Amino acid sequence: MKTVMRAAVLATATALVLAACAAAPEEEAEETSAPEETTEETVEYTACMVSDEGGFDDASFNQSGYEGLERAESELGVTIKSAESSDPGQYTANVDSMVQEGCDLIIGVGFALEDAIQAGAEANPDINFALIDSSFSDADFAPVTYDNAKPILFNTHEAAFLAGYLAAGTSVSKTIATYGGMPFPSVTIFMDGFYDGAMKWAEDNGTAVNVLGWDKAAQNGSMIGNFSDTEAGRTTTEQFIASGADVILPVAGPVGAGSLNAASQAEGVSVIWVDSDGFLQAANADYTSLLLTSVMKLIGNSVFDTIAAAVDGGFSSEPYVGTLENGGVDLAPLHDFEATVPAELQATIADLKAQIIAGDLVVESPSQN
Repeated sequence: MKTVMRAAVLATATALVLAACAAAPEEEAEETSAPEETTEETVEYTACMVSDEGGFDDASFNQSGYEGLERAESELGVTIKSAESSDPGQYTANVDSMVQEGCDLIIGVGFALEDAIQAGAEANPDINFALIDSSFSDADFAPVTYDNAKPILFNTHEAAFLAGYLAAGTSVSKTIATYGGMPFPSVTIFMDGFYDGAMKWAEDNGTAVNVLGWDKAAQNGSMIGNFSDTEAGRTTTEQFIASGADVILPVAGPVGAGSLNAASQAEGVSVIWVDSDGFLQAANADYTSLLLTSVMKLIGNSVFDTIAAAVDGGFSSEPYVGTLENGGVDLAPLHDFEATVPAELQATIADLKAQIIAGDLVVESPSQN
């Protein structure tokens, strides 16, 4: 089985259980009326999820995915099960455990689970699978498809472009920075958009902007080598700050907590979160004043929609691709920065978003879907 080196990117069964409380004893009939009959809806469908090493409390895409799973339990009545990974070596075993649990749909959160999800789909054609942040490929990295496996992908460079424009426009030093966990396409796509957005601001305003940590033309830059080492995130951010950067985009899931810590020790440095709205994450409660915005992938919505379609018998292997147009990606609100970011800059970003949605402004990345 190849190692993961790249990533891009319910049959209806409904049972109604009618439960009616037993009638009250005759001697109490005049005092107590019989309870009304209640109906509880259940769906004979089990949706399951396997996290990557960040776990479901990463304040990022694992957590967003799990929120979509919980929403499916609440709104659709499906049974949910999950396996949380703390180490990449657990991925295959965790996918296998979900197979053994009798899951109808198994969703892997993150491109790092490509091999495990792909192997599961090949070995279990009667079970449906989905993979967030990656499509499938063979040993030579040529794309492959499976009737029972769905890629869930996001053109995050579109939203990251807006974040780059915002970062350049708000930076005092006109030096901003980004780094990633590992150089997978679903990471570098953020960095491409961020870079291009900053260059667009520089072009529009005739002022040079320096982007540390990423060379879009060469497709290489600063990577810490994993998605769990918050200390590495902190030290990397400290190096950027020492070089003059005052807006930092960490594309490494929970490692962004290290960037927030470093920013809290410096004057005038802000951080842009990724995947979810970092301002709303409990884990970031002490650092909300440092969060300029977030480049969001609406992973919870994509998970819920995939489960809902499968419950209704509409599971498809056709990739889901989140864009600004369909609401699959977006820029989070400015929250505490709403009053300090110039209204003219905010209006320009809104106009750029409209242009991208209309197709009048094309944002490109080698990693786009």
